[in-house]
Amino acid sequence: MPFIGLLSDTHSYYDHKLEAFFKDVDEVWHAGDFGSLEVSTQISTTKPLLAVYGNCDGTKIRELHPSIQLFEREGLKFLMTHIGGTPNHYYSLAQQLIVAHSPNIFICGHSHILRVEFDKRNNLLYINPGAAGVEGIHKVRTALRFKVEGGEIKEMEVGEWPKH
Repeated sequence: MPFIGLLSDTHSYYDHKLEAFFKDVDEVWHAGDFGSLEVSTQISTTKPLLAVYGNCDGTKIRELHPSIQLFEREGLKFLMTHIGGTPNHYYSLAQQLIVAHSPNIFICGHSHILRVEFDKRNNLLYINPGAAGVEGIHKVRTALRFKVEGGEIKEMEVGEWPKH
């Protein structure tokens, strides 16, 4: 039963509050826009890191992390990319990937808005952890943590901190 920490849109900011929130997780997943190689390195030196690059990430991040991750944990198929849209309004590539791979869970970032919703049309759980960094339109910084057990997401918790 892996315990997962999920974040996105750090934009070069990863502080002790995020590190403490992820202290007990087994893996950290990052849905893009690290902002700097240092953030990727900081996370991966403490926890196994599974990530995608975002539209604001440069060449070094893109060499380390792909644009799409398709993987399985505990009987669930996950699809993660940075720019995904929202249920009923997915970006074209995201919708194509969803149709092609039929994930149980679709994870994206980019919007800076925390949103977890069951998408009935595509029969999947949509997860956007919001933005964990201090740059962007969001009013609070957010991240998620949850357990993946027996084909289910369990005990999902939201971490929320002031932006400044």
